[in-house]
Amino acid sequence: MSNAITNRYEFVILFDVENGNPNGDPDAGNMPRLDPETGYGLVTDVCLKRKIRNYVETVQEDAPGYRIYIKDGVPLNRSDAEAFTHFEIDPKTIKEVKKKDDQIDRKIRDWMCSEFFDIRTFGAVMTTFVKNNLNCGQVRGPVQLGFARSIDPIVPQEVTITRVAITTEADAEKKGTEMGRKHIVPYALYRCEGYISANLARKTTGFSEEDLALLWNAILNMFEIDRSAARGKMAVRQLIVFKHDSELGNAPAYKLFETVKVERNQGVISPRAYADYTVSVKTEDLPEGVTCTQMV
Repeated sequence: MSNAITNRYEFVILFDVENGNPNGDPDAGNMPRLDPETGYGLVTDVCLKRKIRNYVETVQEDAPGYRIYIKDGVPLNRSDAEAFTHFEIDPKTIKEVKKKDDQIDRKIRDWMCSEFFDIRTFGAVMTTFVKNNLNCGQVRGPVQLGFARSIDPIVPQEVTITRVAITTEADAEKKGTEMGRKHIVPYALYRCEGYISANLARKTTGFSEEDLALLWNAILNMFEIDRSAARGKMAVRQLIVFKHDSELGNAPAYKLFETVKVERNQGVISPRAYADYTVSVKTEDLPEGVTCTQMV
């Protein structure tokens, strides 16, 4: 792994959905998430991080240093145990090991960061088996995402569907065509804001320039390998990146985010396409020491 990044970043992701459910709410019958007071659609940070993890796992195929820690069907304890195996430590004897090596906690944490891309990126709580002292520590990741929110209020639709497939012979004798329902958003454009701390990258995880390049690719392509009838047509339309020329940054994040404007075109009442919006970045308003790159 190369050295950690030395520049702070903020970024804005614009993505849309057409006739799909970008992030169902299990507490509301899997209806698309929304703010009940305003009607704006929501997509959680956890949902987006999952898609980034899935992209990295797919393209890297468990390459050394780019494995995924939080993945479906793999207990966290199994990955935690690898660190102890690497250092030839019996978890039951960790207290004795610490007396001989007061840096062992840091070594275990650093090994986990070097092995798993998502720990290096988003951080992780690796204290899943405290009873037997199988503890790899906690890592605060340099990359953080907020909730995505739709540009306009959404109107989720409940669509009735039919099912002709019968599961068993018994069902075939007493059932005909079954009815079901699915929720969709006819169209919505979402905005998500994110942050990358070079300070945390240097002090904790070692998140590098190579990791950063992979992150940008993962964001731009996170829906391209995650097709589903339930999610409809989803795409990242634009990734707007603000780069500071210092580790701690040259301006508050909110000032940079305010330079990005997404406005519905005149005469459009019910947006049904990305072309119904105009995206602009007031680069002339950027503070000194901050540059902007737009990726599409």
